[in-house]
Amino acid sequence: MPSALPDGEPVPDDGSLPASALTGSADRPLGFYLHVPYCATRCGYCDFNTYTATELRGSGGVLASRDNYADSLIDEIRLARKVLGDDPRPVRTVFVGGGTPTLLAAGDLVRMLGAIRDEFGLAADAEVTTEANPESVDPAYLAVLREGGFNRVSFGMQSAKQHVLNVLDRTHTPGRPEACVAEARAAGFSHVNLDLIYGTPGESDDDWRASLQAAIGAGPDHVSAYALIVEEGTQLARRIRRGEVPMTDDDVHADRYLIADSVLAEAGFDWYEVSNWATSEAGRCLHNELYWRGADWWGAGPGAHSHVGGVRWWNVKHPGAYAAALASGKSPGAGRELLSEEDRRVERILLELRLREGAPLSLLREEGLAASRRALGEGLLESGPYAEGRAVLTLRGRLLADAVVRDLVD
Repeated sequence: MPSALPDGEPVPDDGSLPASALTGSADRPLGFYLHVPYCATRCGYCDFNTYTATELRGSGGVLASRDNYADSLIDEIRLARKVLGDDPRPVRTVFVGGGTPTLLAAGDLVRMLGAIRDEFGLAADAEVTTEANPESVDPAYLAVLREGGFNRVSFGMQSAKQHVLNVLDRTHTPGRPEACVAEARAAGFSHVNLDLIYGTPGESDDDWRASLQAAIGAGPDHVSAYALIVEEGTQLARRIRRGEVPMTDDDVHADRYLIADSVLAEAGFDWYEVSNWATSEAGRCLHNELYWRGADWWGAGPGAHSHVGGVRWWNVKHPGAYAAALASGKSPGAGRELLSEEDRRVERILLELRLREGAPLSLLREEGLAASRRALGEGLLESGPYAEGRAVLTLRGRLLADAVVRDLVD
């Protein structure tokens, strides 16, 4: 089931922010994340804030219906306009995620985007993305999205092997994600991503290579590859605990990552974030870069998180409670925190170190600088950028990114 929300101070009923939150906002890009919490079935590894029809039945009534969900989300976009006041920034990126956003009618996604355009305006070169499951779209659906202003789509491929998809409880068939890329291109999408997962129990090195080759052969300009994380409370965690499937160890994950980086690089994909590769700078996911660089974004939808000017907040999780709050004229915010300068320094190191450009050494304190010199000597940081004042992970450093970050934030 979905993981718990963090603790925090109450969000005002009107959602208002401290005056300091918009100080200097003109220098920061603004993005929107729109969360659609519906799924046809629950994947065995998933602990996202998502709900199937069975899970919602009797617990949210008409307020939890996906038929009127777009209306509730549009209400929050209008709330965002009130909270941000006369902030003149047009929206730079929009990312519709889930869940399975494409379980909603294509027209609903277009209406949600239209509300952002009406309330804030979109930058001339705005990136507008939706996630999609391969079985939830067809050429006609994609055509409506493209005509409505979407220019990027991200398909959940995960694997090209049926036995791997079975372990993950994915319902699409091998070959369908690749066909979706062709359909998206035909509809006029400039940028297409395929999401892959490595380290699934029962997956072999050859299975993983086959998945990478299938993804590359489909012709996307972006590939994301994530190590499988087995979250407590998921069906997969229970199966592993019962001994039905084996747990994949960290050494296997490392080997799969090296395979991914090698195969993708040979095909013309360059890494720009530890888990993301693109064929060009234009192919990068600008919305995710907005997160990694600590910019401002408003997360609309149940359980969505937002960040504006050092204030982070999160919404109530259940779709019914979310819709009820908005229907009563109140913010759906469940809690928030004001980040201190130290919090923001640490987060910059945590996030920027994962990027190809790395993190400025000026962010590090004395112990962190000493740790960075050790990391340089151990071949975990690139020597050239280091001499220019930046900590940039080597390939080996990417394998040990979490450990490197822990040392550098001291």
